[in-house]
Amino acid sequence: MSVDWREIEEKWVKRWEQQKTFEADPDPSRKKYFVTVAYPYPNSPQHIGHGRTYTLADAHARYMRMKGYNVLFTMGFHYTGTPILGMSRRVAAGDQDLIDTFHNVYKLTDDVISTFVEPIKIASYFHSEIKQGMKEMGYSMDWRREFTTIDRMYSKFIVWQFNTLKKKGLIVQGSHPVGWCPRDQNPVSQHDTMGDVEPDFTEYVLVKFRRGNVVIPSATLRPETIFGVTNMWVNPDAEYVEVSVDGEKWLVSKEAARKLEFLNRAVKVEKTIKGSEMVGWEITNPLNNAPIVVYPASFVEADSGTGVVMSVPAHAPYDYQALADLKNNKALQQKFGIAVSVEPIVIIESEGYSSVPAAQAIEKAVPGPKEDKLEKATSDLYSHEFYKGKMLAKAGKYAGRPVAEIKNEVKEEMSRAGMTSVMYELNNPVRCRCGAECVVKLLSNQWFLNYGDKGWKALAHECIQKMDVVPQDIRQEFDYVIDWLRERACARKSGLGTKLPWDQEWIIESLSDSVIYMAYYTIAKFVNAGAIPDIDSIGDSFFDYVLLGQGDAEKVARECKIQKQTVEQVRNEFSYFYPVDSRHSGRDLVPNHLSFFIFNHVAIFGREMWPRQVVVNGSVLMEGKKMSKSLGNIIPLRAAISEHGADTIRLAILVSAEILQDADFSFDTVRGIRSKLFGMFDMAERVKDVPTVAPEEVEDKWLASRLARASSVTAESMDRLRVRESIHHILYLLEQDLQWYEKRVSAKGRQDSPVVLSALAGYLKTQVRMLAPFAPFTAEELWERLGNKHTIAQAGWPESSTVDMGAEESEFLLQSLLADIQSIVKVTKMESKKIVIYTRAVWKEPAYRMILSNVLQGKTNFGENMKQLIANPETAKVKTDPNLVKKMQDDILSAPVEARERRLKLGQFDEAAAISDGASLIAKEFAGAEVIVNAEDDPARYDPKGKAKFARPFKPAVYLE
Repeated sequence: MSVDWREIEEKWVKRWEQQKTFEADPDPSRKKYFVTVAYPYPNSPQHIGHGRTYTLADAHARYMRMKGYNVLFTMGFHYTGTPILGMSRRVAAGDQDLIDTFHNVYKLTDDVISTFVEPIKIASYFHSEIKQGMKEMGYSMDWRREFTTIDRMYSKFIVWQFNTLKKKGLIVQGSHPVGWCPRDQNPVSQHDTMGDVEPDFTEYVLVKFRRGNVVIPSATLRPETIFGVTNMWVNPDAEYVEVSVDGEKWLVSKEAARKLEFLNRAVKVEKTIKGSEMVGWEITNPLNNAPIVVYPASFVEADSGTGVVMSVPAHAPYDYQALADLKNNKALQQKFGIAVSVEPIVIIESEGYSSVPAAQAIEKAVPGPKEDKLEKATSDLYSHEFYKGKMLAKAGKYAGRPVAEIKNEVKEEMSRAGMTSVMYELNNPVRCRCGAECVVKLLSNQWFLNYGDKGWKALAHECIQKMDVVPQDIRQEFDYVIDWLRERACARKSGLGTKLPWDQEWIIESLSDSVIYMAYYTIAKFVNAGAIPDIDSIGDSFFDYVLLGQGDAEKVARECKIQKQTVEQVRNEFSYFYPVDSRHSGRDLVPNHLSFFIFNHVAIFGREMWPRQVVVNGSVLMEGKKMSKSLGNIIPLRAAISEHGADTIRLAILVSAEILQDADFSFDTVRGIRSKLFGMFDMAERVKDVPTVAPEEVEDKWLASRLARASSVTAESMDRLRVRESIHHILYLLEQDLQWYEKRVSAKGRQDSPVVLSALAGYLKTQVRMLAPFAPFTAEELWERLGNKHTIAQAGWPESSTVDMGAEESEFLLQSLLADIQSIVKVTKMESKKIVIYTRAVWKEPAYRMILSNVLQGKTNFGENMKQLIANPETAKVKTDPNLVKKMQDDILSAPVEARERRLKLGQFDEAAAISDGASLIAKEFAGAEVIVNAEDDPARYDPKGKAKFARPFKPAVYLE
């Protein structure tokens, strides 16, 4: 049959809106469940990759709704910050790369693009685009609560948040390093950069080596290794500059001089020299005044550190290899007029390393490309020596002490003596969305959120410990981030956003105003309904009352010019829906937004309002490749919906991987899923008007039992948010059950009986209800076609009825027997005319049950089990055939745990009846062969080859002729 997916989708979006299906209000008679997901920046359309996080959150919300919860699922739009501003500037500057993206990827016309010189036009255009895409994807959101982060009332909310934090001493003013855009003159965070790269940086110690009165600083992370410096490296082809730095003469690369300017150093370039001129210089180690020589090295990067590298070949594999290469390169030595005679100086001893550790580390590294070996050797050796190394005699007063213990002492001693300085450097190249290359800047008189505060960190750790983190693997990442987070700039001088209440020159930055916005959803409903008419009159007292329960409603109403009833309603709304029950976001937000979300909640709210769950998912690959403009594989979400349908996109995204893995989106998967959904529509046509009839035969009871089990198992998977596993149960495992059932009834010639059609209708109704959280349009349409008047969202998750263990064992036995016969046929290559099946003798049953009981208790020692069987008169007969006991134990161990537990509970089970019931299917599978079922201990059995004696419980013997 043909299915008009677009018509179905439009029908149900309209129906949900008309019936207000997803509007949630406080209801004391029902448990609430508040699901939130990161709101988007409206600076581009959402693509398939974005769809994963939002679809996971929506499936979660829909599932909880079907379990009977009063679910609130909401959405806002994040306008603030510099991304939209940066994009607007690029449009105004005629950035061809961006304009090509608008044309080729997002299919925008020049008329639309020309309006983007105004930032707000970009935001409003893509806001509308994203919202429409969310509706088309079937997201079950309460749109009454929609807001943007430049709404006036939201700004009042942010002012309150910052005033509250400042009163608690958690916002400080000072000088701290930040990622910085030189063009915008603003701090940058992840969402301000191209590719959403977090501008992480490292603090380096600059060791001040000297040549006369000139400082030649070298950046290092291992100041304790200064005792083992043998030489310095410079790039002979790079340009270096002699500069005055705060009145002191330094010699650094040109690139380093520029970086120093951003660290509040007074830098003045006095002259330029080539690196080649420095080769052969003798300079002085500041710690021990030892003379060291400058050697050439092409691996030194002028834009890394200061462009000058101190060489510790005994403990740095790169230095060891470079020194060895230089010693062997006589031509290079001759070119620069140097003779290389230095040897590595070993200053650290550690278990597993002797002689020269760097040399051994290189030898230990897995064979491969030279660069990979050196990288691995460096990582392994640095870590090993830090945790397990001790300083040797050449370290003077530090000799005999652990590296981890003295590292900071060496650093601080050298700093006090004026031997070092500090330099900050980005870990990776980062570009602002405006196109400028970012740097690290030391900001003075800047406002910071003091995430380094120990008390604040302790509360954040406590919250992480108490909350549910999905998946559990990610919990340690949160703890790690909380430990290393330090002061973070929370304001900037330009961009969209709320002004800092006590210093109007500053605008609160975009990640700092998006940490507790979930609370604002409970307020936004009233703002959008016009219940708070005079926003200018709203002060902190309003938020103190509705969000913290502080103050008096009547006084707040008077001060803020709101009806007292409204103030109390807003308070009730917040009190009912808060805290957040589940917060969904991508893994890339763990180091920033999600951790800030935790920090700010524990700072502002009492423990009873701390978030209860964080759900973190991986990203999406496109046909095995990372999505990028250069590969041309970024597909806007709305375009994908238009071509393939929302439900197929939803399912293809969700079924590709479990939550933390990267999902590999494939159009082959899309096509396969579309085929399965078509099949469900075909079945609905067949069974839509079928009356309910009770099961009659064993396969009918089995199908009902399998449905009950599937409902229960899928619910267990969804309770743990194992979404891929859940869909696999619904679309694949249930389909296998259906195919088996249809084979069984077809073999009996009862496929069109009222009982079978009723069973199929029951199957489809259960499958559709379970599918509803993942494919809502298909589920709603099928549910209606099956004769239901209310929406499937109101139908609830299918209740798990009693599992019929006898029916399940009957079909399991039959399936196993068929597989055994097929294996025999494959080996013998026989076309059998007769299949004789022998069920076990009665005396074998108690022995099997005793072994089964032991195995389920973990007792699998064959000798011990054998002794126990022989000691029992009821089972002593097994001593005549020890091999039988071994085979029965092996049978049990190879059976699924579910089957083992079922067989123990079943007690007596009539195998012959089960096999006889399936004889018609066995005959049909093997070209109409005659099927005979005999008991092993039946004296009248047909057994020409003596096969019956090999029968075991749940493992019949088979003879073919």
